Amino acid sequence: MNNQETISQLESLRLRGMANYLRSLTEMRLQDRPSLEVAMARIVESEIEDRNRRRTEMYLKTSKLRYDSVIENVECSTERNLTKEDLQSLADCGFVRRAENLLITGKTGCGKSYLACAIGRQACILGLRVEYFSMNKFIERIALSKVEGTMLKVVNHIEKNDLVIFDDFGLQPLDNNSRLALLQILEDCYERKSVIVTSQLPIGKWYDYINEPTIADAIMDRLTANAHRVELKGESMRKKKRK
Repeated sequence: MNNQETISQLESLRLRGMANYLRSLTEMRLQDRPSLEVAMARIVESEIEDRNRRRTEMYLKTSKLRYDSVIENVECSTERNLTKEDLQSLADCGFVRRAENLLITGKTGCGKSYLACAIGRQACILGLRVEYFSMNKFIERIALSKVEGTMLKVVNHIEKNDLVIFDDFGLQPLDNNSRLALLQILEDCYERKSVIVTSQLPIGKWYDYINEPTIADAIMDRLTANAHRVELKGESMRKKKRK
C-alpha cells in the first residue's frame, strides 16, 4: 500500500488530522523527515488538534452568539468598572466549570452583550457547549413550542448546554409560559450548568419584572445564589465609537 492509499483510508475514516500530517510528511525530503517515534507523536497531535478545531467550529456555530467578539477586544478600565483582573477571572471559564452564574448589568450601549458573547466564545474554544438567546427570541421560541406541543423538548435541549446566555433580560414582558420555562431551565441547571444574564435593569428590579411573586422568588433564588456580578458603567460604547 502506498502513502496516497493510506491517506485516502485515513480520510475515509474521518481521521483528517492524521491524513493532513501524513500528506505533509510525504512532501518532506527524506533527510528532513523525523524518526518513527517523533512522526507517530506528531501524527496523533495533529489529529487531536484537528478534532479540537472542528469541535470549536461546531460549538461556535450552534451557540448562535450575537456578536463575534473576543476577550482580547473587551475594553477594561476603572471608568467601565471592569479591570483586566476581573476579565481574566472570567475568561478561563472556571465559573462555568463550577456551575456558577454571571449577572451583567449596565445602561444601554455599555457593552453587556459584547462581554457576554466574548465569554461565550471563549467557552466554546475551551470545549464547552454554549447557547445564546435574546430574551425576545427566547419568549417567541417558548410561545411557539407551547403551540406545537414541544415545550418540554425545547427546554430539555437548552439544558444540555454547559452555558446558556440570556441577553437583554427585562426588555420584553414575560408571559406565564416563558416564566415557567425559565424556572425549569434554572432549576435543572442549578449547581450543574451555568447561566449568563445581561440586563439594563438593576438586579434589585428583576423581581418586579418577573411579576409573579412565587415564581419570581424561585427564579431569583436560583439565579443569584451562586452568581458573580458585573455592573458595567461609563459612556455608551456605541456613542464612543461614533466619536
